[in-house]
Amino acid sequence: MTDQPTHRLRRITWGALIGVASTAVGLAVAEVVAALSNTFQSPVLDVADRVVDGVPQSVKQLAIDWFGTNDKRALLVGIGSILVLYAAVVGIVALGRRWALALVAVALFGLAGAYASQTTRRAAPFIAVVPSVVGALAAGATLMGLRHLALGRRTAAAAESTDSIDSVESGSVSGPRSSIAELTPSDRRRFLAAAGLTTLGAVAVGATARSVNTRSTASASRRSLTLPSAARPLPTATAGIDSGVVGVSPFFTPNADFYRIDTAITVPQVDARSWTLTIDGMVERPLTLRFDDLLDRELIESDITLTCVSNEVGGNLMGTARWLGVRLDRLLEEVGVDPDADQVVGRSVDGYTCGFPVEALDGRDALIAIGMNGEPLPLAHGFPARLIVPGLYGYVSATKWLSHIELTRFDQFDQYWVERGWVGDAPIKVQSRIDTPRGLATLQAGRVAIAGVAWAQTRGIRAVEVRIDDGDWQSAQLADELNDVTWRQWSFVWNATPGRHSIAVRSTEKSGAIQTEERSEPFPSGATGQHSVIVIVR
Repeated sequence: MTDQPTHRLRRITWGALIGVASTAVGLAVAEVVAALSNTFQSPVLDVADRVVDGVPQSVKQLAIDWFGTNDKRALLVGIGSILVLYAAVVGIVALGRRWALALVAVALFGLAGAYASQTTRRAAPFIAVVPSVVGALAAGATLMGLRHLALGRRTAAAAESTDSIDSVESGSVSGPRSSIAELTPSDRRRFLAAAGLTTLGAVAVGATARSVNTRSTASASRRSLTLPSAARPLPTATAGIDSGVVGVSPFFTPNADFYRIDTAITVPQVDARSWTLTIDGMVERPLTLRFDDLLDRELIESDITLTCVSNEVGGNLMGTARWLGVRLDRLLEEVGVDPDADQVVGRSVDGYTCGFPVEALDGRDALIAIGMNGEPLPLAHGFPARLIVPGLYGYVSATKWLSHIELTRFDQFDQYWVERGWVGDAPIKVQSRIDTPRGLATLQAGRVAIAGVAWAQTRGIRAVEVRIDDGDWQSAQLADELNDVTWRQWSFVWNATPGRHSIAVRSTEKSGAIQTEERSEPFPSGATGQHSVIVIVR
């Protein structure tokens, strides 16, 4: 007989393998079912959506602070890790005396996915529970099948008819196999091969189903799309908007580098050929547009800097692009907005909502954007259409994957983030940032270029000042201003002396308002404070 500690270790190992393999099968089957209809979604994604919608604001902000634009990947890794641990425990329980409890745990696994499918913002019908239910049934069947294979058919049957599997393991049950420990090498190889191949096969099937489920005509329709030119194309920006200092963020942010902060766990796949936009609510003449209808309208180009409200002082959750789209105010003139309406609500295809004041449509280039930096919107940035409203943080204005615009009132509807404590009116606050030198950089004594960007969208930047240690504020050199809704580059030449030094920056709006020194966190209306870095000069 194999000694008891080794036997227990083997049972734990085999049990964990059984649990993971069974869960892999369940998830694979759920993915296959989810791929059958657009109504369905992977239970993992449903649960992830539920987590995103339900966790406290402090946790959301912490995730963004820690992981930045990789916060969704981190969430999926976390869910996956918890799921593997849960599955391992279920498998271990399945080899013990309370094997029925393992089936209950599998059922709870299915119920969690079904519950998530019904409580996320995507408002799925009841039938959306099917992938979770079918996946749980497959996981339960696989769990019992592998359990019987691990114990041997006669041993498993005996274990089910006794109060404890310990009697099976002690050899009191008659038959050629009395415990896991006494399985022959060929039996063990058979079990390990079956469990391993089950896991690998499930992963392969699940990955294929996920690929099919996410592979839509969205990419193809984007690739085939040729955007028309703007009615009055903007001229190429002059070189004067660039400070000329190495290390400063490029004035126009490449699409591949543009920040992405949203609540979508996976990028919605929307085919431009079947996409529609409905404008209704407190309007006289509701309107529904197809993508071709937008292309047939007058398109304008506008250079606009977007900023995320989660951006910390000195953060990089912002970027500038040349956007192409249809003016929102002109569309709203067509539908006839009720004078009592004071909120414009944008809805995404996944149920996400933004809402901003009607009064923000004061002549600024608020757009239903279809192009970004000379190409159709990237899928991750809202293809085929999104809202862009200069001067407002993205959480109230920048609806991606836009499908619906509703005119309503603030006292009648709270958008997604307002429900979670953020303010409803969110003008972007004046800020400035040091891009070079980086914090804790080691520099050579002598002339050092300090440079960065400053912004106060819709108001414009009049001045930027730099302070070394506790000295006086000194004026920086401003690059040319492109317009008052984009950031502005600045630079300052410092005669650096050896030692440890602090460098701070502040900006002044055209109105004369000076960036405050008072530090506040992004929640609930955007961060304030002055950016500073520490450098070492040799």
